[in-house]
Formats: sequence, C-alpha cells, structure tokens
Amino acid sequence: MPTPRGPKTAPSLLPTIPAEAALSFLKDTKGALTWTARDLADTLKIDRREAERALAFLQAQGYVQPQGTKGQWITTPAGETVSGAKPPRFTPESVQQALTALKDRIRDNNKNRQAPFRITDAVAFGDFLLPDRARVQSADIGIRLARREDSQRKNPSTVEPRSASDAKAERDFLRELRAKSTHVTLRPYADWMRRRSHVELL
Repeated sequence: MPTPRGPKTAPSLLPTIPAEAALSFLKDTKGALTWTARDLADTLKIDRREAERALAFLQAQGYVQPQGTKGQWITTPAGETVSGAKPPRFTPESVQQALTALKDRIRDNNKNRQAPFRITDAVAFGDFLLPDRARVQSADIGIRLARREDSQRKNPSTVEPRSASDAKAERDFLRELRAKSTHVTLRPYADWMRRRSHVELL
C-alpha cells in the first residue's frame, strides 16, 4: 500500500494486500451509495481483520470515510480519482458479450502459430461481477504475454531481456486484441488479480 500522508502506522497494522488490489475495490464501488467492510473482504477474498486494516489505511490516505454509525463507508472523490473509477455507462449484458468476444480472440490467437505472442494469463474483474447493477464500468482484464519464440525455447534462461521494441510490440498486440472495444480495459497481469473476485478468460 502507498505511504499514508498522516501519522506513521505501526508495521503490524499495515495491510498485506497490494495497493492495486485495494484500489480495484474502490473502483468497483463507483455508483454505490455506501458499502461495508464485508463487501471489501468478499471482493478481495481476505478475512475481516485484514479488511479492517485496509480500511484504516485507506482512510488515512483520505480515500474512504465512514458514513453513519452502522459500519457503512463511502469512497471519497480522491479515492475515485486514484482508483481510476469512471461513471458506469454500460449494461452488464453488453460487458459480458464483450468478454465472450475477447475470450474467443484469445483462444484464436493462441491457436495461431504465426502470432507474435501467446496469452498465458487472462482474468477479468470489475463491477460487472456485482449483482443488481443496472450500469457498470468497462471490465478490467489482466493479461500476461509470452513471446512465442521464448515459450518454445528448451532453456528459459536464454530468454533475452525485454527491450523498448518488445514493449511497443506488446502495446500494439494488446491494442489489436482489444479490437477497439470500449467495454474492456487491458492491463498487465498481476497475481493479486486472481486472488480477488474475477472470471477466467483462458
């Protein structure tokens, strides 16, 4: 988690979840009037004690604040900004259709031996997973790529370091994979994405 702006927090009270995971939950709360510690725990698949630590840390950052006296919380404008939240404008059904189409493109790409990259991990997460949402944001997709020639090497230690041209090739590849869909946002895969609530695309 990021360093708080307020007083120092004892190491034993610091949450162990990555900051990006906590912020992904805050993004999911866009459009919700209030939410609870249990909502955070259920989404991030953590226990109640860890959820309370995360809440205390997020509150110290000014990203969340308690609402009322019944364990309700709200995400502050600062929390919405840092999490990248956008006004929900898609129907859950349209996001699901976009995910189905993306899953098909991933499958077709991995079958294509001429494609420059194989997709080794693909998970989707976001507020489209929450029940009773009439409108949702675009789905976040964690994608991990492997250069096809690297995946075919017998000795992984011979894989060359990633260069600037490799990074550009990956960006171009992901742009084509997204196929101009506004319903999905592709980003580099991280392990926390699979630990929180998600759906597999592989």
